[in-house]
Amino acid sequence: MTIPERIPTNLRTLLILEILGKSDRAMTATEINESLQLPKQTVHRLCATLEENGFLTRRGTSRRYQVARRLREMGAGLLYNSRDHLFRHQILKDVARTVGESVNYVVPQDTGMTYLDRVETDWAFRIQLPIGTQVPFHCSASGKCFLASLGPTARKKMVASLKLDARTSATHVSPEDLLAELAQITRDGFALDREEFMEGMVAIAVPVTDSRGRFFAALAFHGPKPRMTLTDAMSQVEFLQTSAQRLGDALFEQEILP
Repeated sequence: MTIPERIPTNLRTLLILEILGKSDRAMTATEINESLQLPKQTVHRLCATLEENGFLTRRGTSRRYQVARRLREMGAGLLYNSRDHLFRHQILKDVARTVGESVNYVVPQDTGMTYLDRVETDWAFRIQLPIGTQVPFHCSASGKCFLASLGPTARKKMVASLKLDARTSATHVSPEDLLAELAQITRDGFALDREEFMEGMVAIAVPVTDSRGRFFAALAFHGPKPRMTLTDAMSQVEFLQTSAQRLGDALFEQEILP
């Protein structure tokens, strides 16, 4: 990213957020300033202000900043309220027509995966999980899809931090078992929910990535087991992955790489 020699005061905070948003790791104020070339104390002050107001966060005593919930919610809101929401919802409707079940667009947040968009099936018998529903990372197809997108070290740390509650008899409650499945998901490119979140419900999810290949959301669909089997779900993997690619293109096709 090219930074102008003189940065207007009211743009400095936005540029800090942009640099962190494009990074695949947490960064120190000094690392952020390598692009900005502002006075050192200015960048440290701005980062501290963003942290105090919930836009950035640091883990423990770490000096590295990363985006916090308030900034993620703002980003999700901007995407939702832009015209891209119309493209996204149309793609979800296309998927729902093909698979015949409820389709979800799910994003990671602090305590789980949140349904940001959804198209309901026309079936009278359906599982009600409306927009805004939050599901756990460890026992949902979308949550496991997100966990599998993390690097091996980050994945292990994330799983270790989770409370692996048994939602059903099929839920992974052992970190080792969950990590083994996440490794398989990474190889397969899709995740399944084998009645792990809710008895009688199965689901499948694939990742939606940005122009850099980073996980942004999960595209998923679920249905009641009497009507939808895991074999039915897996038969739609290629179509679901193609649809996820369409979503990524619609959301990020105009992003310019440095």
